[in-house]
Amino acid sequence: MRTAYVAVYETLADWEIGHLVVELRTGRFTGEPWTVVTVGESDEPVVTMGGMRVLPDVVIGDVVPAEGDLLVLAGSGEWDAGGGGAFAELAGRFLEAGVPVAAICGATAGLARAGLLDNRKHTSAAKEYLEYTGYAGGANYLDERAVVDGDLITAGPDSPVQFARAALTRLGLVDEKKGEAYEGVFHRADPAAYSMLVG
Repeated sequence: MRTAYVAVYETLADWEIGHLVVELRTGRFTGEPWTVVTVGESDEPVVTMGGMRVLPDVVIGDVVPAEGDLLVLAGSGEWDAGGGGAFAELAGRFLEAGVPVAAICGATAGLARAGLLDNRKHTSAAKEYLEYTGYAGGANYLDERAVVDGDLITAGPDSPVQFARAALTRLGLVDEKKGEAYEGVFHRADPAAYSMLVG
């Protein structure tokens, strides 16, 4: 069973990664359930923006990127306050090991500050949002809902479904046709799309 590491920290934006984590853990549309492991800076519980209390399964120091298959980074108030450096460093280790990293919303700002977006195509909430970090990757910014560049998947805060679709496609869990149907279920209420997924 493949493993997704999900970073957890105070004020984590739970809804941004909800679609992706559910599809990975259950395998309900992909046919391949994954193990989901939460990662904290310490073993102390954190409280998400939605008020859920999460006790990390492991701490950052215990994570070996080559033993995982994905790192998921949600937005949070901590990224916007200039924090999250330990998780940005972990993301760099995953990318160096050739293991995909999926970052959405504020997490993209953390990756930008760490220089991880300088030479990779990416997106976020807005180009100006990332420019505020002082990063050097503006030329690689794409105004799209989700962007995949090699092992990096990025998305803005209004695109959790597209984020999930992009990650599931990058991981080889769905093809383009099924990915389009998946997005259609949530954004177009397309009965035919739903039938394709569950049929």
